[in-house]
Amino acid sequence: MKIVCTIEARMKSSRLPGKVLLPVCGKPLLELMIERLRQVPELDGIVIATTADPSCQPIEDLAKRLSVGCFRGGEDDVLDRVLRSAQSAQADLIVELTGDCPLIDPDLVSEVIREFRSRDVDYCANVLQRTHPRGMDVQVFPTKVLAQAAELTNNPSDREHVSIYIYTHPERFRLHNVTSSLSPEDADLRLTVDTPDDFKLVSEIFQRLYPTNPRFRLADILKLMREHPELRAINSHVKQKSV
Repeated sequence: MKIVCTIEARMKSSRLPGKVLLPVCGKPLLELMIERLRQVPELDGIVIATTADPSCQPIEDLAKRLSVGCFRGGEDDVLDRVLRSAQSAQADLIVELTGDCPLIDPDLVSEVIREFRSRDVDYCANVLQRTHPRGMDVQVFPTKVLAQAAELTNNPSDREHVSIYIYTHPERFRLHNVTSSLSPEDADLRLTVDTPDDFKLVSEIFQRLYPTNPRFRLADILKLMREHPELRAINSHVKQKSV
C-alpha cells in the first residue's frame, strides 16, 4: 500500500492571501510543514495539490526545490484536484492535509494512519469529533474511496471540501474517529493559519521552539502555551469559517 500525503495549498486565500508561503524562521510556512511531514515514517510520498492559476507558480517552484510532488488543478473542485494529485503519485492511501496546518504533529499523522490500517474502515480522521486543536487535522482514506465519492456527487459544496461527502454519508462509508485525552481548553486551541492573527501566533510558536528543537511536537506547543498564557489571546477571538 503506497501512502501519500496530499497538501491542499493555493495563493488566493480569502482571509490571508499567500499565507502558505509567508516566511517564518527564514523559511516559507509550507516548507516548514513539509519538514514536519518528512518525520512521518509511514509516508511514501508528499504531493502538493495546488491550482492552475498563475499565482500558484511559486508553490510549484517550492515543490521542485524540495523534491516533492506537485499537481495543479481547478480552483473550486478541490475534490478532483486532490484525487488527481493522489493518482499522479500512484497513491493507494491518501493522507489529506491542508496547507494552513504548518504545525501538524508528525506523531499524530502516524497515529491516524495506524488507526486506519488496524480497522476495517473507509475513512479515519480526528475531525468527526474534535478533541485536538484546529491545525492538527488529519484525514486518511483510500484513493479508490475518494474516486467513488467523486462519481457520486456533483454538489459544489462536496467538490469544494474534498472528503465531506464521505463523512456525511455513514450509511455508505465506514467511519472511525481518533480522539485525544486533551483537556477541553487545550483541544480548543487554534493552531491553524487563516487570518493575520493566526499567523502571528503560529510565528511565535515556531520562533520560540524551532531554533532549538526543530522536531517539536504538540506536547511542546501545549507546554509553551501553559507557560505563556498571553499567547492564547493572540487569536482566541478568530471565528472558524463554516464548511
